[in-house]
Amino acid sequence: MSITTPRPLIDLGPLAQLRAGRLARRVPQLIIGLVLYGVSLAMMVRGALGLAPWDVLHSGFIRHVPITLGQAVVLFSFVALIFWIPLKEKPGIGTIANAFIVGLSADATMAVLEPGEGMLTRIALTIGGIALCAFAGALYIGAQFGRGPRDGLMTGLVRRTGLSLRLVRTGLEVLVVVLGLAMGGVLGVGTVLFALLIGPLTQLMLPRFTVEVTPPTASASGPVGGDARR
Repeated sequence: MSITTPRPLIDLGPLAQLRAGRLARRVPQLIIGLVLYGVSLAMMVRGALGLAPWDVLHSGFIRHVPITLGQAVVLFSFVALIFWIPLKEKPGIGTIANAFIVGLSADATMAVLEPGEGMLTRIALTIGGIALCAFAGALYIGAQFGRGPRDGLMTGLVRRTGLSLRLVRTGLEVLVVVLGLAMGGVLGVGTVLFALLIGPLTQLMLPRFTVEVTPPTASASGPVGGDARR
């Protein structure tokens, strides 16, 4: 019985990402993944059983400023990118696309998706949102166009501090949840389910959607940090 070796996730700069080949598959996969990520966020909002940790922060922030949830996602994506500068992280094409597309897709979905009526519908929206988020994350990460703004913040902190990925991720998510709650953000059972399920589900799906690319120059390879979070 043969054993299939998982395709590696490779850390490439923007130009190298374009020169790594298979753009006819990778570009659509990236865009579809980011759009579906926004859809998954909207599903959890309409489920009203709790949001992902970063979205607890977004939902709290928009209670105090006249912007939409999707616009808050875009805003905080660029706030995260500011912190990349001292961490010396390098954004990729997918990083910038992530910063815009996820938030815009979330707003567009919420414009047409009605809030869930009844507990069964709300549960279905929440569980479906988590599963779709994992699928979407596997798509956009597997396209090999770089980390999302929040994942890059996490991996940069890991590299600079020497702390474990799990510890940094947990610390960041606790921090954003606390800040979000202080501003009136939405926390619930969906938040806990997201934290427990998103990592294993994304890890399960990622090998299937990781596109094998050919780096134009020798590059260090390794896993993209974090779960699939933007």
